[in-house]
Amino acid sequence: MDSRAAGSGSGDARSPTSDLNMALHECMAALDLFLNNKFSDALASLQAKTKDSMYHALTYATILEMQAMMTFDPQDILNAGNTMKEAQATCQKFRKKSTVADSINNLVHRQSLEHFTEEEIHAEICYAECLLQRAALTFLQDENMVSFIKGGIKVRNSYQTYRELDSLIQSPHYVKGENHLHFEGGVKLGVGAFNLTLSMFPARILRLLEFVGFSGNKEHGLLQLQEGASSYSFRSVLCTMLLLCYHTFMTFVLGTGKGNVEEAERLLKPYLARYPKGAIFLFFAGRIETLKGNIDAAVDRYEECCEAQQYWKQFHHMCYWELMWCFTYKRQWKMAFFYADLLSKENTWSKATYIYMKAAYLSMFGPDDCSPFGDSEVELFRIVPSLKLKIAGKSLPTEKFAIRKARRYLSSNPIPLPVPPLEMMYIWNGYAVIGKCPNLTEGMLETLIEAEEALARSSATELLADDQCVIKLLKGLCLKHLGKISEAEDHFNYIYLNEKKIKYDHYLIPNALLELAILYLDQGRREEAIKLLEKAKQNYKNYSMETRTHFRIQAALHQAKSAPENGMHSGASAVS
Repeated sequence: MDSRAAGSGSGDARSPTSDLNMALHECMAALDLFLNNKFSDALASLQAKTKDSMYHALTYATILEMQAMMTFDPQDILNAGNTMKEAQATCQKFRKKSTVADSINNLVHRQSLEHFTEEEIHAEICYAECLLQRAALTFLQDENMVSFIKGGIKVRNSYQTYRELDSLIQSPHYVKGENHLHFEGGVKLGVGAFNLTLSMFPARILRLLEFVGFSGNKEHGLLQLQEGASSYSFRSVLCTMLLLCYHTFMTFVLGTGKGNVEEAERLLKPYLARYPKGAIFLFFAGRIETLKGNIDAAVDRYEECCEAQQYWKQFHHMCYWELMWCFTYKRQWKMAFFYADLLSKENTWSKATYIYMKAAYLSMFGPDDCSPFGDSEVELFRIVPSLKLKIAGKSLPTEKFAIRKARRYLSSNPIPLPVPPLEMMYIWNGYAVIGKCPNLTEGMLETLIEAEEALARSSATELLADDQCVIKLLKGLCLKHLGKISEAEDHFNYIYLNEKKIKYDHYLIPNALLELAILYLDQGRREEAIKLLEKAKQNYKNYSMETRTHFRIQAALHQAKSAPENGMHSGASAVS
């Protein structure tokens, strides 16, 4: 790229370079408003130029996408998707009129450096980012990745563009433009996001993706995002947020709970100092306290987050969800019920899941506890299957799980679930959270022992083995975190040995193998762990939450393959 193309400019206020400077300045100001909870002001400052400026269009759509990502609201997801599509069309106007792969290939390898202006280079990165964010929305709607793979051409175009632009930056012939830092930040965001997320995919999905040219390296992805987060650019906050999501959510919900909480705290600290009332950062502060086992401090942060702004009510619902789990960890069933009830009345993500959780908490009430609103546990469970929702033609995995569990209440003489909130807590990897807090883990174990004793006293049913094995899995996790390794191992093995007796809850067997493998990994028994993980991956299919289990198996395999040959696994590190 020659000095003219690199954007030295001629001082003309109407030049593309000065337009780019102004756009980036205005968009960073809009992001600043957004992070200060001035959501409507941020959107209003951008809207007028969304058809004429690629950065205004992208930033406007990105803010809507962040809202969708944080709320899971189906309408928010739909709006964000449509707006991102419009932003993509705006970016297209500024692109060089030829295919990306051909043009960049010429640019790097044939040294045709005069062909791209700085504005055209930025158009490529913005266009690729629109495609990347549309792919992220698809994943939000469909954890099974079917839609993601079907839309593979669009995703691949984005992936290829980032790869070519990354090659461009490395080229000795590339001359940095005036806004190079913002461009480089965009490349690091895209390369980092693709590498990190692709490295997490289960092997069966990854094989399909590798067939069409995708590959992912977790360590490289984390490094790119860390570099992007530490630089001063338009994308640094997006790199930071993606890393925060990875360390505090993705490693738990789709991993083995080995997120790097210290790194998340380090990333959050400067933003919390700059935006002390910023709802997004208060939310992450709450999540970090939760993961550290400081549940009371987490509750304070989530309540502070709700008080910080009233405009974006759906964001309160994310806090309610986390508060529901905080009180579950503390076994304060009435408070957990209160937040499940609020969600069932105010949020549209999954009525079935919320009503299921209300019924689940009611089932934990003691004989002297009054139902807060006169709700009947059985009646609530019975309406769960009728509340099934489809987003983009797909049912939510958590919702499917809740509906399957609730179906046993449809008979005239239902067999009650033994510990439904504690079972759902496993689906969200809550035992990895309370594992850092011995008193919470001991309390949970006590509740599970009581449930086990109650089950032993009751008449045997056709679902006895299922219910016994659910309790065994959850007890095994508590025992593991309390250092009672041999007992935990016995509990996980019990499930595998009783596989043939399980009637409906077939998800328990691969998950018991997974948990046993993670226990072995923590002891440095790597080869045994890998055998169990391969067995869990290969031998079981068509069970509840299967894709989520496969994500966790993939995370455990990655941990196993990066662990030393002998000795204990080193635990969380900068790339865990």
